[in-house]
Amino acid sequence: MINDWLVKRCELSPNKTALIDAESGERLTYKDLNFRAEALAQYLKSFKLNSGDRVAILDYNSILHILLMFALPRLGTAFLPLNFRLSPAELSGIMEDSAPKLLFYGEEWAETASKLDCSKTGTCPVKAADAETAAAGGAGITLPEAGLDIDPESPWMLLYTGGTTGSPKGAMLSHRMVTWNALNTIISWGLRPDDKIVMAMPFFHTGGINVFTLPLLKLGGTVILMKSFDPDRYLELTEEEKATITFMVPTMYQLMADADRFPETDLSSVRICITGGSPCPESLYHRYWELGLPFKQGYGLTEAGPNCFSLDDEMIKDKIGSVGKAVFYGRARSVDDEGREVKSGEIGELALSGPHLFSGYWQNRRATEETIRDGWLYTGDLVRRDDDGYYYIVDRKKDMFISGGENVYPFEVESVLYRHPSVAEAAVIGIPHEKWGEVGRAYVVLHKGRTAEPKELIAFSKANLGRYKVPKEIIITNSLPKSPAGKIIKRELQK
Repeated sequence: MINDWLVKRCELSPNKTALIDAESGERLTYKDLNFRAEALAQYLKSFKLNSGDRVAILDYNSILHILLMFALPRLGTAFLPLNFRLSPAELSGIMEDSAPKLLFYGEEWAETASKLDCSKTGTCPVKAADAETAAAGGAGITLPEAGLDIDPESPWMLLYTGGTTGSPKGAMLSHRMVTWNALNTIISWGLRPDDKIVMAMPFFHTGGINVFTLPLLKLGGTVILMKSFDPDRYLELTEEEKATITFMVPTMYQLMADADRFPETDLSSVRICITGGSPCPESLYHRYWELGLPFKQGYGLTEAGPNCFSLDDEMIKDKIGSVGKAVFYGRARSVDDEGREVKSGEIGELALSGPHLFSGYWQNRRATEETIRDGWLYTGDLVRRDDDGYYYIVDRKKDMFISGGENVYPFEVESVLYRHPSVAEAAVIGIPHEKWGEVGRAYVVLHKGRTAEPKELIAFSKANLGRYKVPKEIIITNSLPKSPAGKIIKRELQK
């Protein structure tokens, strides 16, 4: 059995600051957080929730998200954060699939919530403000003397994935999985109780919840919660609160580096600086290294953590672009199409194993069996392991294409394009070709105020790539389609 994290943390460090709401300035200790979670649990009982029910929330990042994460397990129910960036039609599909008992919605999302047919799924819509009021009135309640023992395999949360691969699938994250992910993060990344992070990643994404928020709350650290990302405000909060950790996708780091206050911000308190979610241009590494920050690439996915590798600070520049080695309680392999491990230096599919794997996809046995085989999770990502055992993400397996009988990995081509001083973003896809079978087409976004012609970029590619890898066509565009997690959606470019 697994104990109630918050009850235990309240026992160990009741007066330590757990959460800071950047919007209101409110500061909650672990004792405050525990009282509010219990008050919210008592309020939720009035809705007659049954064990196994789902409770959804449609809102920007808020303290209510955190409270629900800890209140719902006390009732045996699962947390379901909805992606507010989806259309009502897309949200309706998730609602129909998951059938949550309750839907809490923020004031800004009332109109969207009204477009969801809650009667069809038997869902009761409730204003988030009502739950927040009920939770805030919890200072006088009597707390249980001990936290609940929780079944490790019961679902803690249901997170819908699929932004870059098609229809969303509900990944079931058990208490066992979330706990082991937190332990892996604390041990492998060297977290400390005095660590602080400004969290701007959305809570409908595993990066917002499981990369640092829950691991830090388990350890006794502090989370400074932003409603949504603003680069200047992020820098301001990092400096004011002396945050020790930053975590964002590369696009957000680029926006922060381009912010007006970036050169003047004191970031000396930051000791862990991690990016993830999509490949990172080498130029961005150097931008943060110039400030003395240990900027490095992480790797994970909703179904496996999402913290699966770690890289020691002293190896960052020697192993640039590497995600490191498997976390303490985890295993990694690079395998061929038959599941056989490939040699060092060869490219294979990344397979992961350990107690940090998810339980499967909600009501989707076929997808679960395709993803987890013989205790190994097949990620769909292509990797290379060097002779020292360090892993490098090469590309998505589905993104690779074959030109004239040769494998072309778009990430390698994109990495070269990123070296051009005018290129801000790049995405390469394979398109049909009568002679070669497939050839590359690159979509490129230029830095503001910079210019470059397709012919110039093709010539630059020829100087740095084998002939068969060079894109036959380059299209300059103003933007690239992205998922809410900041990943470029290449299937949109194939249309």
